[in-house]
Amino acid sequence: MPRVFVQGRPADYHPRHTPEARRGAVRRITEVGEEILHKPCRDVTEFGPDLAALIDDMFLTLYVAEGAGLAANQVGVGLRLFVYDCPDDDGVRHVGHIVNPVLETPTSGRRLLDEGEGCLSVPGAVMTVPRPDRAVVRGQDRDGRPVVIEGTGYFARCLIHETDHTNGYLYLDRLSKREKKDALRQMADRRDEVFARRAARAEELSRA
Repeated sequence: MPRVFVQGRPADYHPRHTPEARRGAVRRITEVGEEILHKPCRDVTEFGPDLAALIDDMFLTLYVAEGAGLAANQVGVGLRLFVYDCPDDDGVRHVGHIVNPVLETPTSGRRLLDEGEGCLSVPGAVMTVPRPDRAVVRGQDRDGRPVVIEGTGYFARCLIHETDHTNGYLYLDRLSKREKKDALRQMADRRDEVFARRAARAEELSRA
């Protein structure tokens, strides 16, 4: 069985950090409460070098923050786009990006998994969020070609989480008021630690 899928296609090998990241620059990650995270993003209508450069920056920013996925509004750009480098529950690695993502509505019941979930825009907080165990997202690649990405387990969670971002939702919006307060308390307690780790990681990657 292939151990890595790039843009939904099996690959014999893929480097630890996807080649896009070597061309990118680190961007600031937006945080809960900033307006851009709480409203739907605009469709991408222009495919070209500016979009490709944004994707490069997003991959490097993702690796600095040690995340599994990152949406464009998390780096301050209100476009429907996200990148991912995420394992599924079988340890298979999935790497890619998707423009104008649309999450397919399930045609039959899917099992919900109650597992811990975090967000780079809610640094330091992890909460249990029920998510379907399978997800299918349709969209385009950086050149405007149609793509379909399917994921199970943790990767399904990533696809749903990131598509939510493009629609203006954070995982906090899936929690009760009490749970949301708990998450924000975790963030207040751990934010400085997370930012110190990101700074160290940025320095490490700059030397690689």
